[in-house]
Amino acid sequence: MAQRKKSEKGRTWACPDRTRVAGGQKYEVRYEAKKTARSAPAVKKAVKNVGNVRKKVEKQLTRKK
Repeated sequence: MAQRKKSEKGRTWACPDRTRVAGGQKYEVRYEAKKTARSAPAVKKAVKNVGNVRKKVEKQLTRKK
């Protein structure tokens, strides 16, 4: 059996749903759009450009204002 990697906080697992933005899920796109005061298409474009890591997406969205 493969050994799990430890996350930065020392847990044996990392919660992937919280660290990623699913660009195809309307509720996640809506949440990020509301959080960053941007439009849903802008969030989808950011996910496409920088990937689905939440921190990178938020950084991209706040940079463009």
